[in-house]
Amino acid sequence: MQAIKILALRANPTNMEALRLDEEIRGLKAELERATYRDRVELISEGAVRVDDLSKAVLKHKPDIVHFSGHGAGENGLVLENEAGTMQLVTTTALSRLFQWGKSTIKCVVLNACYSQVQAEAIHQQIDCVVGMSSVVGDRAAIQFAAKFYQALVEGESFQSAYEYACTALELAGSNESTTPKLLNRSEGTDPLGITITTPTQPSQIAEPQPRAQQSQSIGNVTISGNHNPFNVIQARSHVSLEQSSSSSNRDLRAALDLLVNLKQEIAVTDALSTFAKRDSELKITMLQDELQKPNPDQDFVNEVVNALKQELGRVLPVTSLLRQVAERLAKA
Repeated sequence: MQAIKILALRANPTNMEALRLDEEIRGLKAELERATYRDRVELISEGAVRVDDLSKAVLKHKPDIVHFSGHGAGENGLVLENEAGTMQLVTTTALSRLFQWGKSTIKCVVLNACYSQVQAEAIHQQIDCVVGMSSVVGDRAAIQFAAKFYQALVEGESFQSAYEYACTALELAGSNESTTPKLLNRSEGTDPLGITITTPTQPSQIAEPQPRAQQSQSIGNVTISGNHNPFNVIQARSHVSLEQSSSSSNRDLRAALDLLVNLKQEIAVTDALSTFAKRDSELKITMLQDELQKPNPDQDFVNEVVNALKQELGRVLPVTSLLRQVAERLAKA
């Protein structure tokens, strides 16, 4: 399968306020390297981008996603660099023409720059999925949004779901900029990049599964063992066999993860929550599952997500009972 190409472009002119663009790219790389389907994604990074570099990069790499990090100037366009390294504007009209030319391969454009919603709306005439910023976006929020957006996307989520996941991450972190990113989207369905799609087996060719050698992978003090599809780890963690150590904390962690799977299932079937509330709660649970799988989970973050879920789901039964059990298990882990 051909790798999905993410073309990450950044411009930080010397005569403008310095941005932490290298840190943003490092964070993006780190998320891609940890992703289940990291072998299906290619990150191409180019810095100090000039106007001429922009069109050349699109022509040369034919990316699936174009990610721009830098300064925006609202109605006046995006800020790139000239040969001297100082600012040079590229107009909204010119950007729209560029993406009209590249729309045969480009599926998504992310403009991680202040006041870039104007350009996003123009580019959206050519590209199905575009993200822009409605106002000023700080370095920290821009870095976190990019990392979480691609983390979800490279796990096979849709553009819409990845966007919501990233905005929710900002909100959970206490940022007042969680509504600054704006998504314009005509792309429907999950996994628009085809990251998790494999060639289907014809019904007549389906055979009984053959036993394979057991494999295991350590996550902190917990070992995931057995044969499993890595995508199922994301979608249904109850299918993962956790070979725990003798400590009671690992038993409680395993029980908490199992309960979180059940909690997602109860949320999916309840009539007491709106579709949006269900999606929001499911995203929080996914973030909690991801954090608990790390070698050293951030306890403050775990507590914050659990408390947020309690507020959202406190009146929904039997969801409340499951959530209480999760909290009790995590307190012991």
